[in-house]
Formats: sequence, structure tokens, C-alpha cells
Amino acid sequence: MGWANSSNVTTTHLDSDADSPTSARPEIKKALDELTNVINGRDTANGVCGLDSDTLVPNSKLPATLTTTGSNNLQLQPATDMVKIDKFINLAPVAYAALPTSPAAGDIAFLTTDGAGASKNKPIYSTGSGWKYFFDDSTVAAS
Repeated sequence: MGWANSSNVTTTHLDSDADSPTSARPEIKKALDELTNVINGRDTANGVCGLDSDTLVPNSKLPATLTTTGSNNLQLQPATDMVKIDKFINLAPVAYAALPTSPAAGDIAFLTTDGAGASKNKPIYSTGSGWKYFFDDSTVAAS
């Protein structure tokens, strides 16, 4: 079941007192069919997600993975300015060569090798002008 399509709703025979009720009937029927699509489109593919009693999307309806398209970053902007993770975060290990060339201050990564190829396996953060190790604030070797 898909969502309604406004192009299926016309008012050619509904916009004047002089319009014939007989001519209007098929237009009313099509409009009611589209309304039925809206009602039946809840919690279906290409439909709309129903909300719970707190007007929130139920966890069971959320995808396990959120994927953006193109070069868009996934951005969370909670009203409280806080993103809380209840258990832990798993950062995908990354080699120095795969780090962004212009990281923003506050970016973090789990570095497997530095720029010189030495194995590090440590978390790092960006100051906005370079990468630093969490454990001692030393600069990550670029080569």
C-alpha cells in the first residue's frame, strides 16, 4: 500500500454551484479512495509511521542503521544539546591515511596506524588543527 497521490484528486466538477452531482460523483470517489490510501498507509512501505501515545516514533519502527546519501553527514541536534549513549560507542578502526584531511575540533577516531605506519590502536581527537592522542595529548605522527 502506498501513500496517497494528489494528482488523483480533481475538483473540475466540484467548484461551482452549477456543477452536476452526477459528474462530481467520480471525483468524490477518487478523493475518498485517496483518503483510504492515507488511512491504510499507516505503518506500511511508502506510507507513514504511526506515533506512540507520547507522539514519538516507537523504537520498533526505527531502523538499526541510519544511512545518509552523498556527502551528507548524519547530524543529531537534540533540544537539550546532549546526546546520551547508555552503554558504549564502537568506533570503526581507521588508519591515518583514511582520516579526514580537515578535521573539525572535537572529531574523534580509533586510530590503528599513524602516518609513519606504526601500530597505535588508540583513540584520538582533533583540535581543529591536528590530531592528538587521548592518553597523553601527544601529536599523532603525520609521517
